[in-house]
Amino acid sequence: MSRPAHTPDSRSKYWDTIAETWDPSAIQGVWRAHSDATNIALLHRWWPDSVTRVLKTDLFDEAVGNGLVPFLLSRTSSVHAVDLSAEMARLAHRTIKRATTTVADVRNLPFGDSTFDLVVSNSTLDHFERVAEIASSFRELHRVLAPGGRLIVTLDNLANPVVAIRNALPFPLIRRLGLTPYFVGATCDREDGNRMLAEAGFLVLNTTAVMHCPRILGIIAAGICDRLTSDRLKRSFLRVAGVFEALERWPTSYRTGYFVAFLAQKV
Repeated sequence: MSRPAHTPDSRSKYWDTIAETWDPSAIQGVWRAHSDATNIALLHRWWPDSVTRVLKTDLFDEAVGNGLVPFLLSRTSSVHAVDLSAEMARLAHRTIKRATTTVADVRNLPFGDSTFDLVVSNSTLDHFERVAEIASSFRELHRVLAPGGRLIVTLDNLANPVVAIRNALPFPLIRRLGLTPYFVGATCDREDGNRMLAEAGFLVLNTTAVMHCPRILGIIAAGICDRLTSDRLKRSFLRVAGVFEALERWPTSYRTGYFVAFLAQKV
């Protein structure tokens, strides 16, 4: 798959441009609400017993919607969030003022060893050009976690045929087709994710697949709900979309889930 060569600086400028030109209707509000609800449900299930210091990677969700930081702040008072884009961090900080935001590359974080008890990284590491950069990020997240600290990470699920086909296409084409409004990068399936986490020094405690609502149909339906501005219709959509998450318990879950999720512990 052909990908443009990006330096860290050019990546930062690219995401600054995405933040500056973002059309809120590009990903519908009710669809984003479903995404946030699904990720928060996962955090509820995997939240460690004792957490004081939390690191959240990527502030895109918080810049264009509610995101996960408000939930994190409801569970602990010390939340630090990073993003490669200064503009994305600025937009997010308007609604998450109680969290500390820092412009930083997740592969080279400006924190000391063993700083955090928990790292939450939802669909951050699947925007690199190479799988090796995901592995590098795992090593850096391992470094900043305290011994016994937990990592909750989601990545685009390469075992899902829709994701596999999308990633096999050139990015300019998938953008013209409207499949994604921003750059998507390399990712992995459950087996490769487990291997890279183990090589980075983690013990993988659990894996699952989430976001089972058919994405293209779901986004179209969510767009209709948003345009009709009916709260009742939006609530109905969220109930129906949530029903699909029951597919997580099926043997075929890694084929239908759009994201693969890992719970790992620093050892």
